[in-house]
Formats: sequence, C-alpha cells, structure tokens
Amino acid sequence: MTVNKGKGDVTVGVLALQGAFSEHIQLLRQAAEILADKHTTLVRRRWTFIEVRTELELSSCDALIIPGGESTAISLVAQRSNMLEPLRDFVKVSRKPTWGTCAGLILLAESANRTKKGGQELIGGLDVRVNRNHFGRQIESFQANLDLPFLSKANGNDFVGTNEPFKAIFIRAPIVERLLPNVNGEQIEQATIEETVIAPSRSMDETVRKIINIGEVEVMGILPGRAAALKHDGTKEKLDAEAGDIIAVRQANVFGTSFHPELTGDARIHVWWLEQVSEALNRRRSP
Repeated sequence: MTVNKGKGDVTVGVLALQGAFSEHIQLLRQAAEILADKHTTLVRRRWTFIEVRTELELSSCDALIIPGGESTAISLVAQRSNMLEPLRDFVKVSRKPTWGTCAGLILLAESANRTKKGGQELIGGLDVRVNRNHFGRQIESFQANLDLPFLSKANGNDFVGTNEPFKAIFIRAPIVERLLPNVNGEQIEQATIEETVIAPSRSMDETVRKIINIGEVEVMGILPGRAAALKHDGTKEKLDAEAGDIIAVRQANVFGTSFHPELTGDARIHVWWLEQVSEALNRRRSP
C-alpha cells in the first residue's frame, strides 16, 4: 500500500499480535505530547500511532515497536498470519526504525538460545546473541535503577527527571550475551552451536544502502551488579568482567531493550526513540 504523507507526517506502529502493545501506544502518545511542548530543533511532526496486525497496516508505518510478551507466541502468530516475511522486509530490507522490548529484543536478534524443541522463528536485525529468560521465572522479576547516558543527550528530554535513573522492569528478561560481527548473510557460526536458532538473512534495499551504514552493535545500557558470563568474538574489546549484563543495544535502525519501558509510566525512552525516528525520516526524505 502506498501512502502519501506530508514531510511532517509519521506513522508509528506497535505490533499487536500478543503482549504489552497497548501500554506502548499510551507512552508513545505521552512522548509525542512532550516533544510537541519541548522540542525546538526538529521538524514539528504529526504523529499517528497504530496497532499492527496485518501486512497492510505494517506497510503504512514509518517505524515499528515489537513489544514485550511471549516471543514464541508472537513468532507463531506472526508465522500463521503471514507476517514474518513482511516484518523481516521492514527491519532488514527497508531498514525502517524498529525497537524491540524484552520479547521484541529476542525476535530482533540474529541468534538466540532455543527454549523448546524446534525453537522459534527470528526476525533478526541486531547482530547479537541473546540468552532468553536469563533472570529466571516470572516470580523472579525485579526492578532496577539504570543509568542510561543516551537519555541525557536527547534533545527533547528537557523535562523533570531527565538525569534521574530509569527504573526498569525486568520480567523473564533476556540479556545480550554476545556481540556478533556484522556479516553479509546469516550468522553461520552461531548455527553450529547446540540449541541455537538464527535469523534468515535478507539483502538491504540498494536505495536504503546509500543512506544507512549498518556498522557494529552499540551497547546502550548495562545492568550493574550482576556479572555476566560474557562471551565475545573479538570484534570489540571485552567488557570488564564486573561491568554487568548488556540490556540495551542499537545497530543502525534497530534498537533493543531487555526490560519493559512501557510498563513504567516513564516516557523518557519513548521520547528519545521518537527523536531517532524523526532524524531517520529526515535522512530518508531529504531530496
């Protein structure tokens, strides 16, 4: 579906197959109001937020959030509703801005450990290996105050609480246990590891390739005090053993968080992400 949009029009979708999609919609609306009130440097946007369940709805989106929930359930529903390939095209071919929280991070990883025989389908987009349910069962869920430096750099976040720790909620959360090299194709070496599922490769659109440099994965957040058994392939320097677990990463158009910002009532990360979406659209829509 072709949608004619003005320069300031942006449609952000939240995948609504399962999980906490309505909570994301609420915080996105709050974030858009904050940007409208506080922002002076970016083009004034007219934001539309929609729930996405079909390929037609996805095709109208400029950006997408894949929410927390059950990654296996989201994957199965997406497969049965013929949404997996459109999602892979959105993330890996068109390279539109995409954010995954918790289950969404798992789905956006290029490699993950299996949870049951046969595993599940991954979308991919982030050259990382995730360990799902790293912190145990739902009864072992917890909250933690995170220092997220990227929030203090957000242009629109000049409201009360910007520099305060972000109180993150972890529910059966994954972590990023390995940063993988940016390869042209599937993570073949990961496929040789026992009990591992990998995402299928997709070639980026050639027009988009002129705009976006995929580059390496950037660590955006660490959970301190919980030393990870971190494995690394040598593409970057090893993190200090006491640094903690990687719980937020970004690579080009794709952002992932282990925790659930949508359950906090704190819109700061949503504000920051909408800024990233706006800047990405500026690059795409420039003559």
